[in-house]
Amino acid sequence: MGILNCTPDSFFDGGRYVNETAILEQAEKMLLEGATMLDIGGASSRPGATVVDETTELRRVIPTVELILKYFPATILSVDTESIRVARAALNAGAAIWNDISALAHPATVEDIATVGAFPPNVPYILMHMQGTPDMMQENPVYQDVVQTVLDFFIQKIKFLRTLGINDIVLDPGFGFGKTVEHNFTLLRNIHTFKNVLQMPVLAGVSRKSMICKPLGIPPSAALNGTTALHVVALQQGASILRAHDVREAMEVIALWKLLEDVPPKSVAESPTR
Repeated sequence: MGILNCTPDSFFDGGRYVNETAILEQAEKMLLEGATMLDIGGASSRPGATVVDETTELRRVIPTVELILKYFPATILSVDTESIRVARAALNAGAAIWNDISALAHPATVEDIATVGAFPPNVPYILMHMQGTPDMMQENPVYQDVVQTVLDFFIQKIKFLRTLGINDIVLDPGFGFGKTVEHNFTLLRNIHTFKNVLQMPVLAGVSRKSMICKPLGIPPSAALNGTTALHVVALQQGASILRAHDVREAMEVIALWKLLEDVPPKSVAESPTR
């Protein structure tokens, strides 16, 4: 999943893709590099981010969705938004997936879905865990057991989503969303837990995040190598989707990981002699 933020303030690519030429060039680049889908965001969710009103978000997202589908009509687009209004408008414009960091936390959204319907049947919904809200989520996050907390959250939310008619669900542990570096690495080591217990695909969104930058003392611009390392771990732990800023490098990881998974190891007898 290639990341394309049409925002001025996202933590890594903010301000890069705010005109048609830049959007199309980046979309084409990621698709040529092998992206299966593109995730379009119109409101930053970085730590400390300010809330963007729906009108602004719609003005950013909908033209982007329409533009990409005009030139690349076969593209699978995901819309990264907490707003049911923005999600529904993007889906009506041709997007195929709703990526919701709020996990339907807003009562008005739930009421709207219950009365109007979320969106066309069988649209995948990406369910993410977040402690707090983007403006305050990194202010001393605390868990007694982060894996159990996130697992319990998923179990409860999946049951609730199904009452709303949402059944095609992808799980996102929410790396960096109300977690310390230690919490993030504990969740990374336990992607298999969420996949195996809940029997649902898991998305790993670790690209250039603080769980890489803080331990290494580097900015996001220098975090590609660390991202690649964690992508390997995510795949080994059972992740089905890598949400990435750098598609070519992520696809190389996937290609090599597939070889590791598909090619049986040689026995001792088959190993070359020295």
